[in-house]
Amino acid sequence: MFQFFNKGNVVPNKKQIEEMKAVLLERKDIIQTNIDNGKQNIDSLKSQEVNDEFDYAEVSSDSYTEGLIINQQVAELEEINSALARIQHGTYGICEMCDDVISLGRLKAKPFAKYCIVCRELVEKNLSAQTKK
Repeated sequence: MFQFFNKGNVVPNKKQIEEMKAVLLERKDIIQTNIDNGKQNIDSLKSQEVNDEFDYAEVSSDSYTEGLIINQQVAELEEINSALARIQHGTYGICEMCDDVISLGRLKAKPFAKYCIVCRELVEKNLSAQTKK
């Protein structure tokens, strides 16, 4: 029934994967709604009448902030779609870096995780080192 890998982690079973899939699909719907609403907000900000420099600054700031939020949500949506594809291909819950099992606790905390905790730390260190250069 269970397939064991290194470190004593167990591949999630079908029921657990279906539960994670439901969470991912629900989150996907929420994010898509947020993105659509954000785009509408930006469009309405663009059509606002600007009477002076302060109005312009406020509209510009609000548009910029809304754009940043949308970009973050689009990135999360891409990760969710990737996780759903991994479920379909039977590779969900397997680290893309080391092929070890991603712990169920990690998947519950971040259902679209593609790295185990050890590899995620390596990725973060690498990104941090590149940012400092």
